[in-house]
Amino acid sequence: MVTGSKRAAGPRADTGAGGSGRRPGPAGQARRKAGAAYPYALYLPAAIVYVVIFLVPTVLAFYFALTRWTLFDSTFVGLQNFLDFFAEQNLRIGFRNTLFYAVLTSGLKVVLGLLLGVLLTSRLRLRGFLRSVVFFPVLVSTVAVGITFSVLLRPDTGLVNRTLALVGVDGPDWLGDANTALLSVALVDVWKGVGLATVIYIAGILSIPPDYYQAVSVDGGTAWHRFRHVTLPLSWPATYSVIVLSFIGGLRSFDLIWTMTRGGPGFTSDTIASIIYKQYQAGFFGLSTAGNVILFVVVTAIMVPLTWFLGRRQVAL
Repeated sequence: MVTGSKRAAGPRADTGAGGSGRRPGPAGQARRKAGAAYPYALYLPAAIVYVVIFLVPTVLAFYFALTRWTLFDSTFVGLQNFLDFFAEQNLRIGFRNTLFYAVLTSGLKVVLGLLLGVLLTSRLRLRGFLRSVVFFPVLVSTVAVGITFSVLLRPDTGLVNRTLALVGVDGPDWLGDANTALLSVALVDVWKGVGLATVIYIAGILSIPPDYYQAVSVDGGTAWHRFRHVTLPLSWPATYSVIVLSFIGGLRSFDLIWTMTRGGPGFTSDTIASIIYKQYQAGFFGLSTAGNVILFVVVTAIMVPLTWFLGRRQVAL
C-alpha cells in the first residue's frame, strides 16, 4: 500500500512548475499572456490623456501654422506664415529679451535657491516658519503678483520709490524706462519662483548622507569646506532640476511680462511669447500659430543639448 502511494504520487509531483518540463496547455498560455499584458493596460489612461492633450494639439498646430485660419475656415498658404513671422520688425528684440530673461532668472534662482536651501537646512530655530515664508510666493497667482508689483513700482506713488526717497534716493520709473523695465520684471519673477528652487535644494541637501559632513569635521574642515566639498557637488541633481525647470520657464515667459509692461515701453521688454500674443490680438491666427511652432522649436533646440550637457556632468559626479 505504501509503495502504491508513492508510485501514485510520483507522476503528480513531476507535473509541477519546472518538474516535468512539458509546455503549458492553451489555457496556461492564455493566462500567461494576460498576465504579461496586465501592467501595460495600466498605462492606457495616461496614454489616452497624453495623446488627446499633447500629441493631437501639437500635430494640429503644425498644420494650422501652414494656413490662414479663422474659427470657421482655413486656407493653406505653405511657409508664408513663417516668412512673415521672421520679417516681424521687433522679432530680434524679442529673441534677445527672451534669452536675457531666461539666463538671468534661472541663474538667480540657482544661486539664491542654493543659499536659502543651505540656510533653511541649518540649525535655525525658525526654519519651519521661514520655509513657509520663502515658498509662499509660489502659491500666489502670477497675474496677482504682476498687478501688485505694478502698483509698488509706480514712479510717483509706488512704495518702492517712496522708500528710496526716505534715504535720499530718487527712484527711476522702473516699468516705464526701457533700461529697467525687463530687469524689473525678471527680478519679480525671481522673487516669485525662488521658493520652488529652494524646496528642491532643501530636498537635495537633506538627502546627502551625514557621514560626509562628519568626515570633513574630523579632518578639521570649516563650514566653507563642508559647503565647497560636500553640499555643492552632492546637490548637483537639485541644481540640474532647477536649471532645467527655470530655463524652460524663462524661455516661455509671458504672463508676468504682459501683466506688468505689455512688452513696453515700445517693444523694449517684448519676448517671443508676447509677440505671438500680439499677433493673436490682431487677428492673425495663422501667423501666431507659426510663432508658437517657432517657439517650440527654439525651446527644444536649446534644452535638448543643455539637458544632455548637464546630464553628462551629473553622471561624472
